[in-house]
Amino acid sequence: MAYVPGVALLAALVVGCSAGADGNANGTDSKAGSPTVTPAPPGKYLTLPAPCRAVPRSTLKDLLPGAAELPADQQDKVFRGSAAVTYDTDRKVGCSWKSDAPNATRSLSVDFERVVSYDPAVSDDDRADTVYAKKEKAAGLSSSATTGPPAEKGGKGEESEESETSEGSGKAEDPADTDADATGSAEPSPSGSSGGSTDGTPGSSSSPEEALPSRILDNLGDAAFLQDLPKQAGSPARHHTVSVVFRTSNVVVTVRYAEQPALITQVPDGRELQEKAQALARKLAETLSE
Repeated sequence: MAYVPGVALLAALVVGCSAGADGNANGTDSKAGSPTVTPAPPGKYLTLPAPCRAVPRSTLKDLLPGAAELPADQQDKVFRGSAAVTYDTDRKVGCSWKSDAPNATRSLSVDFERVVSYDPAVSDDDRADTVYAKKEKAAGLSSSATTGPPAEKGGKGEESEESETSEGSGKAEDPADTDADATGSAEPSPSGSSGGSTDGTPGSSSSPEEALPSRILDNLGDAAFLQDLPKQAGSPARHHTVSVVFRTSNVVVTVRYAEQPALITQVPDGRELQEKAQALARKLAETLSE
């Protein structure tokens, strides 16, 4: 047989390339010592619900007394709600409702924020937990302390700067919310409430049915707290605002529920406001989990 040098050289090159490919396939890194980073897992939620349809009409009727007695066209306007102006509806949305009854005005708002981490080493859930923790600390609470009734824990911590996530929502503030922010976090009295006892007996500076103080909540999402901000007695326009904030995976939800009586001699029922705000928050958490 004749010997062809060119064919032999080509065969040698093919064998060499195959060996190199096999080496890489077996896990040999051409850049020895370079670290490999495993990206953190993404959050559970990739979208947010339509905020003005997140609360059922039957629930709105309960939360906004007096609205059901309005003419049909006015009812539709109240129950339709007012969507918050946001610049990225994939990341932050909200809606608010308000009804005027003869004896009081009640307002409700819900806000959804989907947190995304742009650091491959930090998961969306961890980043959302940081956002939630800032809100909890700004409310004067700390999940490391325990007080209050069974199945609920909470304590007062140091005040902190407002969460950076409040920027850019573009939503007009509700008068009750504005005043609540100016009031600051509620200071628990020695009895453990924001101005009265916690056994449901009437108090002089809060409500006919005394509300429990601001506190950490259990069994709501991955973490949750309630902030109770009653307007102090003697103020020109007394109102009571309750906020429930919870996190589930990479979404942080805020529910605000407030009442302002028509007369300064009337006092909102703080316990009722807390119970209804918590009930709505739990419904929203269940809806998100579906």
